[in-house]
Amino acid sequence: MVQWLSDDEQETWQAYVRLRQRLDAALAAGLAGDGLSPADYELLVALSAAPEDCLRAKELAAEVCWEKSRLSKHLARMATRGLVDRRPAADDARGIIVRLTPAGRRAIERAAPNHVQLVRKLFIEPMTAGEAEAVRSLADKVVPEAERVTDVGTA
Repeated sequence: MVQWLSDDEQETWQAYVRLRQRLDAALAAGLAGDGLSPADYELLVALSAAPEDCLRAKELAAEVCWEKSRLSKHLARMATRGLVDRRPAADDARGIIVRLTPAGRRAIERAAPNHVQLVRKLFIEPMTAGEAEAVRSLADKVVPEAERVTDVGTA
């Protein structure tokens, strides 16, 4: 039997959904000004943080919680725009190495300051130190449970 959400629980959940939707839309609009989608930015961030600006496709998919087919299709679009390149792994012909190109590095370096400024304005600055700690605490509890449900990180 399903235990439906109480009125307070439903209000809390809907508040989170509105927050996520509006924040995602605002951040997408900000990135569009730099010619990137949120998906582009997410992949560029992961690659730019990786050693030598590259990751195996399987590792990149796990890092951003994407399915293999979604990643493959998006990387193809990004490669066409010159942001990434893909090559067979030297040690495993089935593996693919995804590398940030110089154009991809320039794109992330151009977009990051505007993105960080928008994150700060919309998300960081409105919070008190206690609210920020509550967000981190909530993430520490929810993320491991969500990862167990989706098997993220076990790829």
